[in-house]
This record gives sequence, C-alpha cells and structure tokens, in this order.
Amino acid sequence: MTFPAVHQGVADALRGGALHLSSFCQFPDATMVEAMVKTRLDSLLFDMQHGMFDEAAVLSGIAAAALEGKPVFVRPPVDCGGLTSRLLDFGAAGVVCPMVNTVEDARRLVGYTRFPPVGARSWGPRRAIPLSGLSAPDYLAQANGLTLAIAMIETRQALGNLDEILAVPGIDGVFVGPNDLSVSLSGGQVLDSPDVFPALDHVAARARAAGKFAGIFAASPAYATDCIRRGFSFFALMQDAAFLTQAADAAVAAVRGPAG
Repeated sequence: MTFPAVHQGVADALRGGALHLSSFCQFPDATMVEAMVKTRLDSLLFDMQHGMFDEAAVLSGIAAAALEGKPVFVRPPVDCGGLTSRLLDFGAAGVVCPMVNTVEDARRLVGYTRFPPVGARSWGPRRAIPLSGLSAPDYLAQANGLTLAIAMIETRQALGNLDEILAVPGIDGVFVGPNDLSVSLSGGQVLDSPDVFPALDHVAARARAAGKFAGIFAASPAYATDCIRRGFSFFALMQDAAFLTQAADAAVAAVRGPAG
C-alpha cells in the first residue's frame, strides 16, 4: 500500500472506532524500530515526552517504518508548540499530545496540526511529501484527512473539560495516560488510584457520544482487554522495553524452569 493509502486507512479506521494496537517506543535506535515494525502491531508510537526520541530519531524512524508500510504516531513533549507541525512534516500519521487540559489547549493543538481553514499549520512538509508520493497540491488537499490530532486526558482538570475538548473541530480523539490521571485524582499519592476506573468509563462514553475515539496506554494485554470492554479502541500496548524484557525472561524460564 502507498503512504497515503496507509495513513488514510488508519485515519478512517480509528475515526470509525476500529481496534488499533500501537506501542510506545522508548529506544530511538533504527534497528529497534525495524524490529518493532515487523511485528503484528498496527503502528508504532514514538515517545519524545518520556522516551529517548529526538527529532533526528523520529525522522529516521518514520522512514524505517514506512519501508514496512507501517504508520507512526508521535507523542511530543508537553507545551511543544510548533514541534507538532514539524512531526507531521516528517511524515507522522498523527500526534498524541500530552496534558491537553483546556479548550484553549485543544485549539492550539488543532492550530498546529491542521491546515486552514481548520487550523493554522504552516506549510513545509519536507519529508511528508516525498514519502507520500503526492504532489504538493494533492498533499495540501488531503493532509487534514490523512493525519490525526489526539488530545491526552491526564488530569482532573481535563476530565472536567472533556466534553468541550471533544467538541473542538479538528480533534479526532482522546488518549488517557492512566498513571498521570491517577496521580492527579489522588492528589499526587498513587499511580493506581481506584478512581481511575470510573473516569475511564466516563472518557470512553463521552468520546463515543461525541463521535470520536478513545485511546489509552495499556501496560499489559489484560489491561487492554478490560479497556476494550470499557469502550476504548486505540491502544499503546506496553513499550518496546517491556516487550524485550518479558520475552527474555520468558525464554530463560522456558530453559531453566520458572524457579531458575
């Protein structure tokens, strides 16, 4: 499939609520990216907020993933401003923006990720155009439909503004960071507050009512399965580091036995 067909297929599927399994990538090495894109994951999610990805690693990683026909999402740092536009210029399928707490935050995200008249994204898709194979006019005409703007819901404040954030034109969906949400709801006490679970039900229900999708980080397959039941469809399933360590431990246990 061509780059625009891959991106349009992913965008249409996510907007339609289809199950989509991605994974947070912490390691910026291109060979790690190449290994991850050969798995059955639907996409990768490069982490610039807490992982080791910088702009150069994102640029090379998107190219490596494109060779396998896999889309890449990127989580930029907090208050990243124009970097979100730059990530789309690199050829990212979308951005998962952290700490979108207010309508103004959501509008700023749309402003950086959508060309007019929806937003105010500056023109300059230097890598996205050659990767896409589209002409510049065709890319301009299609870009707002090809890429996704996803707002992270991670605080009590964001929960209070959820309906207004979802109503912002150009926001495709929301994505819960359960650990940060727990920290916020517990007043900074714990990473696994029981108050998170009713909040997850609320986020999924309000996203569905707004005609948009809900995503979440799932630290385990069991957590992801539970969140599917709650109404989530877009997942960052575990992390590359977790896959690596769990596979290594499972292989050692298979040779030595569980006690080894």
